[in-house]
Amino acid sequence: MKRKVFLAMLATCVMTVGVLSGCESGNGASEPATNSEVQEVSEEPQQEAANSEESEDSEEQNDTEEEVAKEVLDQEKADEVAELIDAIYVQQRTDLTDEQCAEAKKAWDALTDEQKELVSGEEADPDYFGRNTGDASKDDPLNQDDIGEDEILVVSFGTSFNDSRVNDISAIEKTIAEANPDWSVRRAFTAQIIINHVQARDGEKIDNVEQALDRAVANGVKRLVVQPTHLMHGAEYDELVEALEAYKDKFESVVVAEPMLGEVGTDATQINADKEAAAKAIVAKALETAGYKDCKAAADEGIAFVFMGHGTSHTAKVTYSQMQAQMDKLGYSNVFIGTVEGEPEDTACEAVIEKVSEAGYKKVILRPLMVVAGDHANNDMAGDDEDSWKSMFTASGLFDSIDTQIEGMGSIEQVRDIYKKHTADAIKKLK
Repeated sequence: MKRKVFLAMLATCVMTVGVLSGCESGNGASEPATNSEVQEVSEEPQQEAANSEESEDSEEQNDTEEEVAKEVLDQEKADEVAELIDAIYVQQRTDLTDEQCAEAKKAWDALTDEQKELVSGEEADPDYFGRNTGDASKDDPLNQDDIGEDEILVVSFGTSFNDSRVNDISAIEKTIAEANPDWSVRRAFTAQIIINHVQARDGEKIDNVEQALDRAVANGVKRLVVQPTHLMHGAEYDELVEALEAYKDKFESVVVAEPMLGEVGTDATQINADKEAAAKAIVAKALETAGYKDCKAAADEGIAFVFMGHGTSHTAKVTYSQMQAQMDKLGYSNVFIGTVEGEPEDTACEAVIEKVSEAGYKKVILRPLMVVAGDHANNDMAGDDEDSWKSMFTASGLFDSIDTQIEGMGSIEQVRDIYKKHTADAIKKLK
């Protein structure tokens, strides 16, 4: 009985397998599946799954390869632009400069937004073309001909920050032009790197010193006054005077006016009327911007003002110490002078942080001691990188608040008046 039951059950199982997976005969009846047929049926879903997985793996591999290829291409395009930027990030103008500036901008414009973020070179980065610094069309490069016989050439280091160029440099030029309506005022920058940057990005062409002097000669200028907007008799001023030597016989008379802070002096205590006027002007503006009537009112609330200059290894670096002495003499006990380069040494950021903290001030306002609020003011002073002055003052943990005022000295009327006076003094010296 047990054997019959077993056989019946076995037959039922075989018939069931036949119904589920057997082949139909020609008359439509199902035949029992053989062992090999059962095995084939069981392997088919597995094979299909394997094929599906292989297809998915192949698609994923293709996607990965395409992504890698795109990343490589993106980086190659970005690197090409970086090389073009580095090629014009130079201090020497050549016959190829105009062409190189145009080529760099064209290549940048052809990049995707994603590719632009990858631009990185020795000097190149996405900000070279991508940073918004204002409307360049508001600026006048003052490189026109039809100068006449009398010219005032205003020479600046320069800035690629469009708004700052208008607010600081152009403002000085306009002040001088308004005071001397019978003279033609023209511009020159000493930093070819900046000239190239502005030309490549904005299409604005600014003369370097040699170009401006050649323009003056070609226009028949006889009397030339050169007014530097430099802060002091430093390296830039010396290079300007040296450049003028090659042109001294091409004009009837040439006079170089004083920079903003006048004669340097021999030691830290030697100050002058120019330094006093500049000190009063920049502190008054800082107080006005911060909303205080005088230094005492700010000091009573624990506020110190730190003016950040550039700094220099030139012997003129004593000028920064003289400016600190001038602040002290005026009774501005909560005003401190510092420099990006840390020369003189006691003007380095770490040294200034220590001075401000030891004096007991808990709130700090940073402001540039520079004619133009350009790259140094926006990045070295007020930037978010860990080596900016704002970041270092914050990281010290010694102060309750750190604020910044991003305004160049050229935007202050009383400072522009100093230049106006120096230009007038130079005109008096002409033959």
